[in-house]
Amino acid sequence: MTDIRESIRKLMLVMVVTFLLLLFIGLSILLGYTDTSIKLAYEAFTSFDGSNEHLIIKTVRLPRALVAACVGASLAIAGVYMQTLTKNPLASPGILGINAGASFAVVLTITYFEVTGLQVFTWVSFIGAAVAAATVYFIGGMGSQGLTPMKLTLAGAAMTALFSSFTQGLLVTNEAALNEVLFWLSGSVQGRKLDVLISVFPYLAIGWLLALVLTPAMNVIAMGDDVARGLGVKVGFLKLSVGLIVILLAGGAVAVAGPIGFIGIVIPHIARRMIGTDHRWLVPFSGLLGAVLLLAADIGARYIVMPQEVPVGVMTAFIGTPYFIYIARKGFNKG
Repeated sequence: MTDIRESIRKLMLVMVVTFLLLLFIGLSILLGYTDTSIKLAYEAFTSFDGSNEHLIIKTVRLPRALVAACVGASLAIAGVYMQTLTKNPLASPGILGINAGASFAVVLTITYFEVTGLQVFTWVSFIGAAVAAATVYFIGGMGSQGLTPMKLTLAGAAMTALFSSFTQGLLVTNEAALNEVLFWLSGSVQGRKLDVLISVFPYLAIGWLLALVLTPAMNVIAMGDDVARGLGVKVGFLKLSVGLIVILLAGGAVAVAGPIGFIGIVIPHIARRMIGTDHRWLVPFSGLLGAVLLLAADIGARYIVMPQEVPVGVMTAFIGTPYFIYIARKGFNKG
């Protein structure tokens, strides 16, 4: 009876967060510098007349809301898998150097190939993120002990520092590149078109599906590698699969919106407090919660210095920093 009640409680939480997700998508479509209403939004989709308000709703705010939801969900799920794999409560997609690798790839392309355009940025940053993550995973797996959480963490920190240094060096020598990518480097969903999301969505969808399929195995590996091996889990293959999931989700998210921080760190901790450590519930719940948080941060970013907008990456940092400090202090005290 207790298990049934707990399952019902978790299902109710998922339903509440799903409702919040739909609510914030609606608010993201309605709210902003240009005044709109529910009636106007409804007419934009049912009887489009080409007016400025209808264009803003269909071509600007709807894609922006969908991008924010997909990016937030992807970063949160990637964070769950990174923290479980590394046994590190402060782990996030950035630990694999994804943000730094994507940023370096974009800056390098602008500096030496003089390529511009958000569509090009998307693919270049996705490739850079994937290469960086694969490199870190390869370096972390070298040696007689194979891939360990500590080696993976150290390899990620080293590659992040390396790519960040290269990026700063390129920006110092090329002011034009700095102007082109400064807003992207801050993390933003503003101005993202639907075709940009569509081009990356298949990779995100594959990452979500793999993440859901592997949830039972993640429950086992969370108890330790030795226990997992004893229960018949192929630990090496599972870790490679987790690396692929992180590349697809975090790399795709960075490709679309730039390096947005703190979602992958904070959301998994909040989700665990609310719904527990069972990955069968934790993974989808974290995805929904991450989407809600990024949508809320993006809506808030529109009003801080209106009519200008603050990059959503700044807003997530403002929201996530206090909780990040709390997690760090708690982990330090335990140590």
